[in-house]
Amino acid sequence: MIEATVKKWGNSVGIVFPKDFVNSSNIKIDDKIFVNVIKKGSLKNIFGTLEPKTSAQEFKDMVREGWK
Repeated sequence: MIEATVKKWGNSVGIVFPKDFVNSSNIKIDDKIFVNVIKKGSLKNIFGTLEPKTSAQEFKDMVREGWK
């Protein structure tokens, strides 16, 4: 897997593959390839979206109740 940045290319966008990756993958000009896109995200965006109903301490106390 490699990491690449999408750049504007005329009216489109594109990515540039590093030369080492191209060579090791044996990619040649005009080859058709499949690209699996996984957008890099931030856990802050995922976990910071919900407001907790209980504080962290209250949650830990509830969990500990089950251990008694």
